[in-house]
Amino acid sequence: MWKRRIRQVRMDYWLYLMLIPGLLYFVVFKYLPMWGVLLAFKDYQPFSGFWGSPWVGLKHFERFFTDPSFWILFRNTFIIAFYNLVFYFPLPIIVALMLNEIKNEVFKRLAQTFIYVPHFFSWVVISGITYIMLTTEGGIVNQVIEFFGGEKINFLLSEKWFRTIVTTQVIWKETGWGTIIFLAALAGVDPSLYEAARMDGANRFRQLLHITLPAIRSTIVILLILRLGNFLQIGFEQIYLMLNGMNRNVGEILDTYIYTNGIQRGLFSYTTAVGLFNSLVGLVLIVVSNTLAKKFGEEGVY
Repeated sequence: MWKRRIRQVRMDYWLYLMLIPGLLYFVVFKYLPMWGVLLAFKDYQPFSGFWGSPWVGLKHFERFFTDPSFWILFRNTFIIAFYNLVFYFPLPIIVALMLNEIKNEVFKRLAQTFIYVPHFFSWVVISGITYIMLTTEGGIVNQVIEFFGGEKINFLLSEKWFRTIVTTQVIWKETGWGTIIFLAALAGVDPSLYEAARMDGANRFRQLLHITLPAIRSTIVILLILRLGNFLQIGFEQIYLMLNGMNRNVGEILDTYIYTNGIQRGLFSYTTAVGLFNSLVGLVLIVVSNTLAKKFGEEGVY
C-alpha cells in the first residue's frame, strides 16, 4: 500500500507541491494560534509570560456567565445575527436567480459590476456614507422626510433603528458579492432540462421551482451550514463604528465587548474565555446543522 502511495505522489508531485502554500497557511495562522486558547484557563500576567502565568481553571467562564451583561451581550449578538440570517442570506440567492434570467449579456455584466462594487468598500467608508445619509444635520434621508412634512429622526442615536441600520449595511455591501457562488452553480445547470420543460408546457416559474432551485439546493445548504458556523461572529469593525453612548444598550455585542475589555483594559485571559465561548457556539451550530442536513438527504460539509 505504501509503495502504491509513493508511486502516486511521484506521478502527481506538482499537485502536491501546490498544496504546500495552503497547508502552511493553515498550520501557521489557524493551528499554531490554537495554543492561545489556553489563556482562557490562566490568569495571564505579561511579566510572567504565557507558561509562567498561573492556572485558574474555569474562573473566567464563571465570571462571564454570572456577569449581568452576559445576557445583554448574548441577546444583542443573537438578534443582529438572526436579522442577518433571515434578511441577508436569501438575497444573494434571489439576486442570482434574477441575474440568471437576464438574456442581454452586456446589461447583465454591467448590473453585476454595480452590485459587486460595495463589497470592496471598507466599513469605515460604509459608516461614513451612512452618517452622511442619516444625520439630522443635512442628511439626505431626513431632508426627504422634512420635504414630505415629517419630523427629523435621529437614526444614529436611536436604539430602535440601530439593528435595522446595521442589517441594511450588510445587505447593501455583501449581497452582490454573495451572488458569485450561486451564479457559478446556476451555470452548471444542464440547458436541455429547460428545453424539455418548455416542451412539456412549463412556464418560467415552474422551471425555477422544479429545475433551478433543486439544482442549486446543495450549494444553498452548504453555505447555510457555513453561515451558521459563524453565526455569532457578526463583525467587529462594522458594529464598533456604529456604536455610541445612546445605542450601546442594543448594539454592544461579544466582539466589541472582547475588544473593549481585552485590548483597552488588558483583560487578556477573560476575553479569551469570552472568545472561546463564541467559537464553541459556532462549533455546536455547524455540527447540528450538518447532521440535520445529512438526515434530510443532503451531503453536508463533512
